[in-house]
Amino acid sequence: MACAHPGPDLFDAENQALLAAKAAHAAGAGAGPALGDLITAYERLLRETRRLVRRSDKAELEMNQLNARLQDLAAELEHRATHDPLTGVLNRAAVIDLVNRHFAHQDLALIVLDIDHFKRINDSFGHPMGDRVILGVVACLQAVVPACAQLGRVGGEEFTVVLPQHSGPASERVAQELRRAIEGHAFGLPDGSGVTASFGVCWARAGGDFDSAYGLADEALYMAKRAGRNQVRLASPALQTLEHVV
Repeated sequence: MACAHPGPDLFDAENQALLAAKAAHAAGAGAGPALGDLITAYERLLRETRRLVRRSDKAELEMNQLNARLQDLAAELEHRATHDPLTGVLNRAAVIDLVNRHFAHQDLALIVLDIDHFKRINDSFGHPMGDRVILGVVACLQAVVPACAQLGRVGGEEFTVVLPQHSGPASERVAQELRRAIEGHAFGLPDGSGVTASFGVCWARAGGDFDSAYGLADEALYMAKRAGRNQVRLASPALQTLEHVV
């Protein structure tokens, strides 16, 4: 098995000069004892320089490792500041910022959904089961939403789907797919019951803002709740026109 060759010596030229001086001193050439003293001082200086270089290399390695760790921590802090700790989707503040940034340059559809009778689930089966239901709902949403969509949790059992480049009817179709995915999912509740959600959908042109779009989608959501739940309602064009006029 071949041995690995050592890397180039940073002090090769200095070593060669030292060897030449030692050879000359051993042969009796040069300045006699003065040359020997100079060789000794030079060797000591060379050793100290090597030691400092090794320490410098170690310090540089440690600094690079610290910088990498700091970057990892910064990314983790940013993620925790913008994501819901239970589900991993965007939190409310991040959703608001995202929607407003989208509205600065493009039309946008916003879906708001709420798990039906969620309080009954928590009261009947406990909060751990409620968390399992929330995670199951998020899994259903993630399996269905288009690649351009982004999910957010804006309340205990309330979620948003941000849909750039989608018209009102197209986003309504997405909401129906999401509703069916949740309705057909086996959540494993102790009593064997299913879970459903109600949806409100709003589409608005560029120049809007989160509060206006969310207000319209939320009103459509409560229309779905009042109509019997497990339904999708699109914010009426009349309401959206009124909102823009105001």
